[in-house]
Amino acid sequence: MGNHHGDPNMTREHTVSNWTALRRDTGFAGPVLALLTVMMVILIAVIVCGNALVIVAFKMDKSLRKQSNYFLLNLAISDFLVGAFCIPVYMPYILTGKWMLGKGLCKLWLVVDYLLCTASVFNIVLISYDRYLSVTKAVSYRAKQGMIHFAVVKIAAVWILAFLLYGPAILFWEQLTGRSRVPDNECFAEFYYTWYFLLSASVVEFFSPFLSVAFFNISIYLSIRQRRLGSKKESCPPKCQDATALQGKKTRMSVRICWNSQTLKKSSTSDSEKRSESDGLSMRCVQRSRLRQDKKIAKSLAIIVCVFAVCWAPYTLLMIVRAACRGDCVAHHWYEVTFWLLWLNSAINPFLYPLCHSSFRRAFFKILCPRQRSTIPLTDHPSSTHR
Repeated sequence: MGNHHGDPNMTREHTVSNWTALRRDTGFAGPVLALLTVMMVILIAVIVCGNALVIVAFKMDKSLRKQSNYFLLNLAISDFLVGAFCIPVYMPYILTGKWMLGKGLCKLWLVVDYLLCTASVFNIVLISYDRYLSVTKAVSYRAKQGMIHFAVVKIAAVWILAFLLYGPAILFWEQLTGRSRVPDNECFAEFYYTWYFLLSASVVEFFSPFLSVAFFNISIYLSIRQRRLGSKKESCPPKCQDATALQGKKTRMSVRICWNSQTLKKSSTSDSEKRSESDGLSMRCVQRSRLRQDKKIAKSLAIIVCVFAVCWAPYTLLMIVRAACRGDCVAHHWYEVTFWLLWLNSAINPFLYPLCHSSFRRAFFKILCPRQRSTIPLTDHPSSTHR
């Protein structure tokens, strides 16, 4: 795989010397170095503790062990490893500008870092697809919730595909080209400036996943909008709407409230008419309850997708531009900023769970406040019977 800009050897040496100079220029003054170190340690702590909490919650709360939540667990594991391995290994490199851990650990770090970041992207797609099925094909989706082996197969496929995208290139690019472009005191992938490879990989790693997630999100929105317009024709009374906020075990209570609110108005109806009216109201109440639940799914998915786009788009676009112009048109500090945005995503994800999923919020509360379990509001309990 040769270069297409002048003499390959001269271009390669120019590229390496530029990269090394950029790295050595990142030496920081004492106060700045201390501030960056503190910020990195805080980021590591947030990523590790936040994702560890998700993993522990999944282990302790059996109600979370459903097919859809296994994908969230998989995302938490990949994010946890980012904070536990990738960032700590990278910290001395960014602070000193020199890689002092040898080429073997450099290769390992590159493989793991690319693997975890790519797996996070594919996990987002998998979560979005799962939410899409839960809204558009609700009946068949609920029937398969107990089939955990399907989730395991999908999760395994995510990790295999994530490794195949960059892993072989990191490990064997040097053998294919016959020469290493990386100096002994540096650590970056051999294809760092190969724009056509990066462009092809970014199509699989970012552009296709982003378009897929956008399609799933739009489809969910259209499905919910269509159902909402249909439900306006047959709306529940206000008392019923308030009552259906209590799901699961409180569904029967909501039916009684609906039934009572109607029987007060129509005391002369027969028992059979009352039963049919109650059944109709119960069905509409359940439908509206599911519609509200699907709205929450759409909102949570939209938040996750937006965070994913903000964290990944700058890095992906800048990586392609930088490789195409051999690093001469993009300042190195901008690359570092977008690079850290990827890892920042791993710190944000754990906070999206309690914000968007009441089941995780309840599990977190049990872990962090075990003595106050009895004071949890009743409205949070019924959600355990759902996603």
